[in-house]
Amino acid sequence: MGAIKYVDLEQSDELYEHQRIICDPKQTPIRIDKFLMDRLEKVSRNRVQNAIKAACILVNDKPIKSNYKVRPKDEITLVLPSNPEDESELMPENVPFDIVYEDDDVMVINKPPGLVVHPGVGNPSGTLVNGLLYYFQQKHLPLLKGNKEDRPGLVHRIDKDTSGLLLIAKNEYAMTHLAKQFFDHSIDREYVALVWGDVKEDKGTITGNIGRHERDRMLMAVFPEADLGKHAVTHYEIIEKLYYVTLIKCKLETGRTHQIRVHLKHIGHTLFNDEKYDGNRILKGTIFAKYKQFVDNCFNIMPRQALHARSLGFIHPVTEEYKYFEMPLPDDFQQVLTKWRGYVASRKELLEDEATAVWDD
Repeated sequence: MGAIKYVDLEQSDELYEHQRIICDPKQTPIRIDKFLMDRLEKVSRNRVQNAIKAACILVNDKPIKSNYKVRPKDEITLVLPSNPEDESELMPENVPFDIVYEDDDVMVINKPPGLVVHPGVGNPSGTLVNGLLYYFQQKHLPLLKGNKEDRPGLVHRIDKDTSGLLLIAKNEYAMTHLAKQFFDHSIDREYVALVWGDVKEDKGTITGNIGRHERDRMLMAVFPEADLGKHAVTHYEIIEKLYYVTLIKCKLETGRTHQIRVHLKHIGHTLFNDEKYDGNRILKGTIFAKYKQFVDNCFNIMPRQALHARSLGFIHPVTEEYKYFEMPLPDDFQQVLTKWRGYVASRKELLEDEATAVWDD
């Protein structure tokens, strides 16, 4: 039957797998669904057919019909939904979550800060996925076939301490269609972030490969070398300047793990109170005790990184309508912003003098 060669695999916060298969010169003609079922783990005929229907499978860079027969030297490219790898058994749990929108095919959720999206090391239960399993069971909805077990249709994820909008697929076709949109970078996502320092440019683009930190594998880092990490692009624009911190909005062109957090740290503007990337220290401001107390109070109000997934836009996989959702800042974020605005307003005349004694970290 011939051999195949895998030359690309891409995984990130956007939960899809991108693969390219090169058929052997001696490959015998065979239907593409059988060909892929024989070579890919846990890929059903229905999953392949859905992927073909959603134009997620191309042969020699062209869409195909479901009865296409693979030929020698064919190059098959495919984008298939992928779920986070987890060896533990998933259990339904009554974990509450806020549904912004729901129909037969998709669900949009407003994830609160502190809620882990899927089980993993240190978070075996009490996650959004556990809650979705419970919800699907209560509503008698079918579960999707993931890489390992039946599980809800995650097509992307956001960090535990990031708040905001998350898109869920409710059937296999929707999951495949949305995965293709993430791969094509046609999903519109905007985040709001509070960062340390006075961002000088009104708007800008950060480009830099992102990969695992060489010394601390729990962290991500930017690599200037083209052969390290994976290509990542973040666009940002200033919303409001608050002297020692700046409120910005970010749009993702790619979806790497910790992308916004790492890119902003790379340009010297770490997210406010981002403990993992040293944003939980006073990085800009004065040396006065009252200022330190003010910042500590802000940290206590919002004990997490100041990042919120504010808006989400996508093409509905069935109706083909453009759907757009926007979620205002949660209370903790809004309270911290109010405190910073009050601090700047009450000290407007003194800030120039205070700025002569700054933190140099």
